Amino acid sequence: MTISEALQSANLLLVNSESPNSDSQILLCHVLHCQKAYLHTWPDKKLSESDLKDFNDLIQQRVQGHPVAHLTGLRGFWSLDLNVSPDTLIPRPETELLVSLALELLKPDMLIADLGTGTGAIALSLAKEMPTASFLAMDFSGKALAVAKQNMDSHQLNNVNFWQGSWLTAIADNTLDMVVSNPPYIEQDDPHLSQGDVRFEPMSALVSGVDGLDDIRQIIKQAKNCLKSSGWLLIEHGYHQAQQVQQLFLEANFTNITSQQDYGGNDRVVMGQLEL
Repeated sequence: MTISEALQSANLLLVNSESPNSDSQILLCHVLHCQKAYLHTWPDKKLSESDLKDFNDLIQQRVQGHPVAHLTGLRGFWSLDLNVSPDTLIPRPETELLVSLALELLKPDMLIADLGTGTGAIALSLAKEMPTASFLAMDFSGKALAVAKQNMDSHQLNNVNFWQGSWLTAIADNTLDMVVSNPPYIEQDDPHLSQGDVRFEPMSALVSGVDGLDDIRQIIKQAKNCLKSSGWLLIEHGYHQAQQVQQLFLEANFTNITSQQDYGGNDRVVMGQLEL
């Protein structure tokens, strides 16, 4: 079977995927250890029996719903290729907004905490862009931190430290210049939890109480104590939660509170500055 025939066959099987063509190309590139351009340049090249079997095995797992990132073990985010595992949330393109907003505020010698770091996507992307700043990548999951450390080593970054714990409970008062977080923010009875890739991701990284705001409330409360005067807090949230999160910022005496939309036009990040 040729590359073109294998992709056509896979696309027919992936009818329930939102992106069958992209999924099949990524998985075949993973098997062949090549870039997508290779598939387009050599569509008539015959696949070996071994490669075809490996590809078909991956397609069958994708048909069952397993995320492409888990099947390849990688996900691109910002300027990094990151290792992922079932112990971490798969980085989403929407979260790149958080990185972009933080970069506009970052200055050399700042100390920034990334809460619920998972793969390290946010902290490592920022650390690469601002090597003179210092970052704390924090997560409750030791397995997630192991993945984040692996990603730091693979990208040869040396300005990130890791801490296992619950949000900011281990951080002294008035020590941080910025806190960024993509915390759990999905309601516990949300029907989307039984659909798509999230079925294979850790619920602890997704769900946060009845209204999805339990962890955000805790982060805002703790950040109020841990941030320096004029320090910044940036939190990702669900597309329908902007007004509630802004109110929580306001009640905690943050100022310069704004809501920012992601590249799909959805409210995605609330940011604010601790009152002087």
